[in-house]
Amino acid sequence: MSLDVQITFDAHDPRALAEFWAATMRYVIPPPPGVTLGPQDDPWQAWDELLERIGVPPDQRNSRAAAEDPDGRGPRLFFQQVPEDKVAKNRVHLDVRAAPGLEGDARMAALEGECDRLVALGATRVRRFDPAPPIETGFIVMTDPEGNEFCLD
Repeated sequence: MSLDVQITFDAHDPRALAEFWAATMRYVIPPPPGVTLGPQDDPWQAWDELLERIGVPPDQRNSRAAAEDPDGRGPRLFFQQVPEDKVAKNRVHLDVRAAPGLEGDARMAALEGECDRLVALGATRVRRFDPAPPIETGFIVMTDPEGNEFCLD
């Protein structure tokens, strides 16, 4: 039997990075344990109410955050606050599969559209790699709002 995986990000602002990745992956911010939220309810407000009730000081309420696949198929993303800055290239990065099954111009047009959407959310475009058949299908390298590299693939 295979094991589940959670992908953990070190972050300065876990909630902001969770929001970015939730929007990128079309994930949701999960509610606190035992809490059911309606579609218009704010998960951060629910978390703040729980954290206040259990005595977590306000300055520690943004020390952790998560984003989850609403369909339960993809890995959970976890964000933990750390004091240090990111100083080197990631040794592991995410490939966001934004154009599965597409090739050539159609693939690159889909990747460009997704790149524009993510830039509007706070990502930075780094470099485009055009298709080079038969090996390379083309991709775009980006960074999230805290500088973590990822690819649109």
